[in-house]
Amino acid sequence: MDSHLKKLFTRYNEQFGSGPGLGTGSGTCLMNIENISPSFIKSLYKAAASLYRTDPWKRFQPDHLFGLKVGKDSDWPGKKQLFPCVQFIGGNGGDLAVYMFRSESDAKKMTGSRETIRVPNLEIMRATYEVESLMLPSHKKMIKSLCLEISGDNRYPVFDICRCNSSGELRCRNPTIEELRFFYGVMKSVSLVHSLLQEDYNTPKWSKSLHFDPFIETVDVQFPSEMSKSNNLVAVTISHPPGHGYTEKVNSNPGSTQSTPTKKTEKVNSNLDLRRCAQCDKEVPGDQITICDHCKGVIYCDSFCQKQHWKESHKAECGLYKVMMEREEELAIPAFTFPCSNSDVHPCKYLETIGVHRKGMWRRKCPCFSHCPFGSLPTTDQIQDSWGGLNDDEYPHEKSKSKSNPVIISGWPEYYNLRSLPLSSPVAHILSHPLTVYYILTTLSITSKNLLLKGKNVILHYIGPEEELDWMLAFSEIDSTLNGPGNLQIVMIGPKVPSTLSGLTFQTGTHVRVNMVKGIYQEEASFLPRPDLVVGLNCGFESSSSWFGALEVVKSKNLPGFFTDQSEVLCGKAKQVIRGAGLHITHPVTPNPFRSPVRNFGVSSNLPSYSNGFVFGVNT
Repeated sequence: MDSHLKKLFTRYNEQFGSGPGLGTGSGTCLMNIENISPSFIKSLYKAAASLYRTDPWKRFQPDHLFGLKVGKDSDWPGKKQLFPCVQFIGGNGGDLAVYMFRSESDAKKMTGSRETIRVPNLEIMRATYEVESLMLPSHKKMIKSLCLEISGDNRYPVFDICRCNSSGELRCRNPTIEELRFFYGVMKSVSLVHSLLQEDYNTPKWSKSLHFDPFIETVDVQFPSEMSKSNNLVAVTISHPPGHGYTEKVNSNPGSTQSTPTKKTEKVNSNLDLRRCAQCDKEVPGDQITICDHCKGVIYCDSFCQKQHWKESHKAECGLYKVMMEREEELAIPAFTFPCSNSDVHPCKYLETIGVHRKGMWRRKCPCFSHCPFGSLPTTDQIQDSWGGLNDDEYPHEKSKSKSNPVIISGWPEYYNLRSLPLSSPVAHILSHPLTVYYILTTLSITSKNLLLKGKNVILHYIGPEEELDWMLAFSEIDSTLNGPGNLQIVMIGPKVPSTLSGLTFQTGTHVRVNMVKGIYQEEASFLPRPDLVVGLNCGFESSSSWFGALEVVKSKNLPGFFTDQSEVLCGKAKQVIRGAGLHITHPVTPNPFRSPVRNFGVSSNLPSYSNGFVFGVNT
């Protein structure tokens, strides 16, 4: 009798699983897929583990549907996206899983309040995070023989394609290699961007689940060599709701064409300071500039220079610039109520509008103190003076610490709430630097996060500091936000470190200290303790030849590194420098949730630009 019940229970679990949803597959196993390699399976499990650790189920319910586009339609069998809609199952209890559908219509038909509805003849692809004790023997054998990465809490993903027949019975099959490649792109991209969704604070109070603002994000995903075809990089676009897209800017002039820029002068914000022509570098008053009518991103003094620039270079860039300009609204952070557009170009004028010009740490944001070497601004013992005389409730105060796990926050609204700051406070403009370091430590770098959680020490090499050298008070926020048992040692290395500070140590909190080293990184690295992480903020790779030597150190020692830059154009140039050094981007360029909310305007460009605007990584 016991043996009979055991077999019955095993068959039940194989067919239905232990929680809501469609249950686990029966008889499916990746090892049975024709031409699949062990390295392919390992990469797939690694991507699944990466997604699991970001815990999308913490916020998402089955009715939160996301649209997907992985590369071009022509990249896939049938010349169409394989599974262009995804949802997360188990956030309200039960097995954790990722379900992908052939269409948004299929997803809506199968989405119930808690369980997935079995609809005949609709096929879905899924990854169900099963505990090992409930897995089929064939899956256990594969996991053991290939030493596959665990996702967390002894869970491993089970990949299959399932369909219900007309009688409601479940039929499962193995995915094809192409379907698994598609799933890999989805898992990698979702793990990078889902934390960027902003909660819709106008959600009705009676609603039981979160609602999010419309969202669309495109990231580059790098396929591992065993999955890549002609190109190992693929652009993946994720949207919520599924039909949400970029707002298309339509030319209101019915006689104009969208294939080339028109030669008309547009009146723009008359408050703009002098701009410069992208072709001849001539100064142009803000109310007299000519812009490319197609992309809206490039400044000219007249139509002649515009025509010349189009022929020489802009024709090849205009389409890309148009896409970048269409992300203006997406990259803005509307939660803040202080002015977030440095539209006067001259930083002093912006600082005057928020009342901190020539005050405290803000002096590094304007050229009035450019004569004063970095790290040498006169300091004060008064925290309020360091923050430029802001009101007492507008800047972070020292926080009492307790030994607990780090607080994981995904963006500025959560940080401001954690530190009880009003959204009218402009401190994010400076705190972007330390909070970006915090974000890298706790979200992007799994190794450093695990070390901190275990109470270990993390060594971080911070390359090329400049204005940060005068912001040690701001860097104490890393300690306040980490709030955990581990210790962080930041070693700031760069030629701009003054000799008077080189060799000194600043204790910026209970568990965070900063060491200063003057010199070039490639010359000093061999004398420093091996880092767990290398970081460089607002790098400007293309403007400094010394970065090439620093990247050679990162490559030769196989050091994980994360870097930021202000715009997508600069990130594109950074990619070229990194590839020239023999490295590959392993964390694609993505918007940094802790970018400064203050948008900067270039003298010859309107392209979206923010301090620490985008983050990317190597050897991650």
